[in-house]
Amino acid sequence: MPDHHARRVRRDRAVHAAVSQGLLDPDETPVAAFVDVTGIAETARELRAAWPAELDVLHSFAAKANPLVPVLALLLEHGLGCEVSSPGELAQARAAGFPAGRTVLDSPAKSRRELVDALTSGIALNIDNFEELERVDRLIADGLPARRLGVRINPQVGIGSIEAMSTAGRTTKFGIALADPGNRDRLLRAYAARPWLRWVHVHVGSQGIPLELNADGVAEAVAFAQQVNALRPGQVEGVDIGGGLPVDFTGDEDTPTFADHVAVLRRAAPELFSGAFRVVTEYGRSILAKNGFIASRVEYTKYTGGRAIALTHAGAQVAARTVFAPDAWPLRVLAYDRHGLPSGAELEVQDVAGPCCFAGDLLARERKLPKLGTEDVVVVPDTGAYYFSSPFQYNSLPMPPVFGFEIADGSDGADGSDTEVVSFRVFRRAETLDELVARSGTL
Repeated sequence: MPDHHARRVRRDRAVHAAVSQGLLDPDETPVAAFVDVTGIAETARELRAAWPAELDVLHSFAAKANPLVPVLALLLEHGLGCEVSSPGELAQARAAGFPAGRTVLDSPAKSRRELVDALTSGIALNIDNFEELERVDRLIADGLPARRLGVRINPQVGIGSIEAMSTAGRTTKFGIALADPGNRDRLLRAYAARPWLRWVHVHVGSQGIPLELNADGVAEAVAFAQQVNALRPGQVEGVDIGGGLPVDFTGDEDTPTFADHVAVLRRAAPELFSGAFRVVTEYGRSILAKNGFIASRVEYTKYTGGRAIALTHAGAQVAARTVFAPDAWPLRVLAYDRHGLPSGAELEVQDVAGPCCFAGDLLARERKLPKLGTEDVVVVPDTGAYYFSSPFQYNSLPMPPVFGFEIADGSDGADGSDTEVVSFRVFRRAETLDELVARSGTL
């Protein structure tokens, strides 16, 4: 298990060092994001250790959670594959060095060009619907190789607490709905007619999805794979179980854990662990969320209607989900003083607001925090996935810089005593105004 206390200590030291080294300059870079390189290594080890060593498993990181090329390269270094859902994500995965054999392509709307690329390159391809299957038929008839192909099913086991994030409801747009009249038999015939369909894919969702609901969907996929193999023994060689581990945003602990997920899967779908199938996972948020944070200087403070408000540079442009759906995506906010040290100020109920020009641009509402002042620092933890890596470009706010950080033993050069040295590496430069204008079109 990752050391949660050590994670908090690393974050505190990184904030202090970022202020000391000018990475959170009030004028030049009042908002920045940070990735815990050590934390990524710890999480990758936890993931691998949770699954049986004797099982053939490819853990393919869901690139949508954080497609920054240096982050993807770190995950490759730690033995992960990559699941992509667009030409852009595929290009980023390739830039990070992922080979075709460790890459999986999912999407409900793949173009012909994407299919040709996947088939030609040997990327694992999960087919979403019957029309796409017919398109792949034509490409294979034209001479393209049929390798690492499967079909995504919708097990229709139900939705979790966030409907928009649930992908196995009765009318969900993803996959072939297995319980719809005639679909199971039609899909079994499709596999019987195509011996090159060797995989079954399922994804129930992650945030807001109980582990038991996720496991029910995986069990349906395994049962379908067994049905195919009863007709042609050994045809389905693997099951891609998608993602499915939610994140607890209320603290630093990893709850539930990868081991918790495996335990629930063992009960619901024991055949998955029998050795009869290879396995692919597509964890995303649960790998990166706890290993990243956003930090912003406080620009101004004021009172309105008796309410204290801290105006910062972190709002909807980096935390769109929380701003637009705060009940579904609540985040913690931590207060540090202007030197980057945890604040010891008196507690006060405050709003923490962002820079965007609409009233709802709030990271926190009526939150009791140490009293914030101008040039203090607010830190938003648990944002390593789906936040600063997926900016919302409202108000034409430039993308903030992203820094990877590590803490290593060093010497202060004076008395020879060991000290903790925080080193930073630029994962993404701050977007300049010239670059912002360039992506806005030309005359």
